[in-house]
Amino acid sequence: MDWYVPSPDAKLVAVSLSVGGSEDGTVHVYDAATGKEIYEPIPRVNEGTAGGGLAWNKDGTGFYYTRYPRGKERPPQDLDFYQEVYFHKLGTPTEKDVYAVGKGWPRIAETTLKSSEDGRYILATVANGDGGQFAFYLLGPSGGWKQVAAFADKITAAEFGPKDTLYLLSLKGSPMGKVLRLSCAEPLLTHAKLVVPESKAAVVESFTPVGDRLFVNEMVGGPSTIRVYNLEGKALGEVAVPPVSAVGEMLAVGGDLCFRDESYVTPPAWYRYAPATGKVTETALRETSPADYSDTEVIRTEAVSKDGTRVPLTILMRKGTQLNGQNPTLLTGYGGFGISMTPRFSPLTRLWIEQGGVWAEGSMRGGGEFGEAWHQAGMLTKKQNVFDDFAACAEALIAKKYTNPQKLAIEGGSNGGLLMGAELTQHPGLFKAVVSFVGIYDMLRVELSPNGSFNVTEFGTVKNEADFKALYAYSPYYRVKDGTAYPACLFLTGANDPRVDPMQSRKMVARLQAANAAKTPILLRTSSKSGHGIDLSLSQRIGQETDVYAFLFHALGMAYQPLPGAKK
Repeated sequence: MDWYVPSPDAKLVAVSLSVGGSEDGTVHVYDAATGKEIYEPIPRVNEGTAGGGLAWNKDGTGFYYTRYPRGKERPPQDLDFYQEVYFHKLGTPTEKDVYAVGKGWPRIAETTLKSSEDGRYILATVANGDGGQFAFYLLGPSGGWKQVAAFADKITAAEFGPKDTLYLLSLKGSPMGKVLRLSCAEPLLTHAKLVVPESKAAVVESFTPVGDRLFVNEMVGGPSTIRVYNLEGKALGEVAVPPVSAVGEMLAVGGDLCFRDESYVTPPAWYRYAPATGKVTETALRETSPADYSDTEVIRTEAVSKDGTRVPLTILMRKGTQLNGQNPTLLTGYGGFGISMTPRFSPLTRLWIEQGGVWAEGSMRGGGEFGEAWHQAGMLTKKQNVFDDFAACAEALIAKKYTNPQKLAIEGGSNGGLLMGAELTQHPGLFKAVVSFVGIYDMLRVELSPNGSFNVTEFGTVKNEADFKALYAYSPYYRVKDGTAYPACLFLTGANDPRVDPMQSRKMVARLQAANAAKTPILLRTSSKSGHGIDLSLSQRIGQETDVYAFLFHALGMAYQPLPGAKK
């Protein structure tokens, strides 16, 4: 299941379904009461990176949806590009669907759709690939789509508010983010009013208007704070959230705010905040864990990168762990696309520290932990900063006596897989083992793959001289040197991956196997029934992680010890 959208009366639900991790989504409409599919399915609504979306009209008789080219509408190489928006009336053939908007959008447009609460307005958010540029289009009761913001306007998010208003997150002149408001009836940026000015210390992650309040989710280096304002921007205080936790979603429910929160030691749960009383209550919508986390220590420290930049480093371990330089340690990170490393609950992390390990995560440049400037400092020709930051985190763990190079493993996926490739080729002696999921390793060829074009706004293009030089300088495949002793490596890929061609992993493994002067294993694990790993089934996830942790335990010389009372 890629995603689902209920109809305004909640009697129907539109669901995008794809097979085997392909993300090639077809929309099916179901009766919510019976679970039976009704009406004709609509193909080619969702794809890999570009995704897709759907928004119902006011009376629920149809919906607007993202549509990819079909048949011979485009050449074969363009069938997964050029998203447009069409309208489908329930009960009519999909061939009769009506074009709505999208001609003239970029080839690499990534579009999502949402309706206002009363269904009178439809908002289209259009990303220009993966680099963080967005345009917005609004459909109102009078018909006709109006452009609210262009890519150059640096608006990155929009939410409907009361009384036909639209709230916007702007980064223009404000890399930490500020909140604006304008009228849906006259959606001109020149008429937008500043509601919440930029903070110099906190990044605006998201916001949600609820009744006569505006709730703003702010972040400082990872953890979240929810600040409360009235609709004119007057500060009214904060919502109490658990310490060192991350707010993932916020929703308006009956005049209250519902939000999802999790931490390194607390499973995800939904909470309800009542503005009338100021109280926060935990709802029944929550995950549970049988493990007792009272023995877990969470340490937030820093590493110093090559150029002096201070890089956040989070460490988890059991209380009383000795800093003797001998602890098996697993370091992970991402560092790209403005994606922040926020506190998150993981049973796998618990497994690691229960077995005497130390778990760590770096928040490198390229992410969004400190705003858009932090992101831009790790993208395009500045990507090497990310790799330097991660290496500094590894060196800090060694210097602080958490571990040593013979007990240090690293792990990352997707853009984090590129990070793994860069680290093992630039610092082969710094790590004992590497686990890399669905990564990119040949940066000179990636944009030639079906999905690679979407990454150009983040990585750059080989067609630009400065970009080419930067890409070639760090591209992991070209940094492999014959006769070098490389750490033990496990590369994982999915045969149906629409985002990163599995060829990337196969090619990197073959090159390392040919070049490696050590007797360490260079392994490739391919799943024939999965893609980028986003929608693995439970059995697939268990099988994959069993292989990963068996590899790590063997590489670091760890003997698994069942806990007292554990079921065999």
